[in-house]
Amino acid sequence: MHVRALALGLLLVLIASPAAAENARELLMNAAFTPSNKATALGRIDQAIKSADAAVARNPGAQEGRLQQAVAISYRGKVTRSRSDLMAARRGFEAAIASDPRNAEAYLALAGWHLGIVTELGPFLARTALGASRAKGLEALERSLALGGNHAFYPAAASMLRIQLDPKDVGGAQRLAEAAIKTGAPTPIDRVMQRQAATLLPSLRTGNGLVAAETAKLLLPFGRVR
Repeated sequence: MHVRALALGLLLVLIASPAAAENARELLMNAAFTPSNKATALGRIDQAIKSADAAVARNPGAQEGRLQQAVAISYRGKVTRSRSDLMAARRGFEAAIASDPRNAEAYLALAGWHLGIVTELGPFLARTALGASRAKGLEALERSLALGGNHAFYPAAASMLRIQLDPKDVGGAQRLAEAAIKTGAPTPIDRVMQRQAATLLPSLRTGNGLVAAETAKLLLPFGRVR
């Protein structure tokens, strides 16, 4: 199964977090945004998983480390199309939310999990194969936006998720992309996503939802991995 849009929700790994996870974040950023082949991407992901595992071993009670693990496993599941990895990642995201109901990154990861799978497989197969739900994804997305309103990352990610989910939703996606341009960008991923939103905006402003959806695919993590 090919779930390109899933990775958008997983960008949370790049948001500021404890220094112990720095290596994992850098490795995953390279894997996600550097044009490469599948083998190279998987090598970087595997290194990131080892780094996240080490962070958890050093501090088993830190929820951020476990969230990093879930993100890395999700990336691997996306690239390898592994159902077991994807399901394990979902459990990790849900556990992070249960531990901290105000964790905007975890909500965005969960939103990307649901909406990415629905986008790729369609509502019926997404539900029957993996239990993915458009309604649950949109609910988690709105929650992430409410909690992460001072970071450009969230509206930018939401814009790409929504235009891929529904290419007719040009107005909603455009409003989110415009908001991302105007919102604060205190972290590297905020700045990356602001640039992605700016790249997406021309097709949204001309009302071409299909082109915008295709553009969003290239702007997402692993969009240029072949």
